[in-house]
Amino acid sequence: MTRSELISKIAEQVPNLTIKDIERIVSVIFSKMTDALAEGNRIEIRGFGAFTIRKRKPRIAVNPMNKTRVQIPEKNIVHFKTGKELHQKLNAD
Repeated sequence: MTRSELISKIAEQVPNLTIKDIERIVSVIFSKMTDALAEGNRIEIRGFGAFTIRKRKPRIAVNPMNKTRVQIPEKNIVHFKTGKELHQKLNAD
């Protein structure tokens, strides 16, 4: 689902809000989530899942074009773990 699809779905569910208001709300939520992750905080949405930051160790990779070795520095990545309700819905028979 894209951001515009999310806004459209919310507009269908809550007809008394304008599209501009919904866009602003979605933008604020995403920016606050981004800020929290950038600060190293954990985000938990009950029933959906949790976002955390993990460090990826530095490593040596091989460039497939010319077979040279390339040093890749340490990186922070976002890790998502599904919540119990989402996990059950995804794996329901």
